[in-house]
Amino acid sequence: VQLQASGGGLVQAGDSLRLSCVASGSTFRGYSVGWFRQAPGKEREFVVGIRWPGSSATGGDSLKGRFAMSRDMAKNTVYLQMNSLKPEDTAVYYCAAASRVIYSMIGVPSSYEHWGQGTQVTVSS
Repeated sequence: VQLQASGGGLVQAGDSLRLSCVASGSTFRGYSVGWFRQAPGKEREFVVGIRWPGSSATGGDSLKGRFAMSRDMAKNTVYLQMNSLKPEDTAVYYCAAASRVIYSMIGVPSSYEHWGQGTQVTVSS
């Protein structure tokens, strides 16, 4: 499966943004999907994910209540809704898909074999 992430941009603190990730070559059916982000000089960080068929998980405490993931299987697209954005949310955001992952490993980047190219999100103060 090939993944294409989009929707990033430059926003102000407090704004909302929705990222999209479209799959091609296959559908998301049967795949666990996650969103990760990576800021310059930092390790890739788990944001939110859904283990197939529907167990969700969210990353760090700073993300809970602000970031949410959804799926539209008819459009073969997953979304990352980001609200109340902060400057520290600035990063390249990646979507990833895994054909087989246990729930406890959903936040580990090496669990995913398919990655999108990333989309830049910049939050100004």
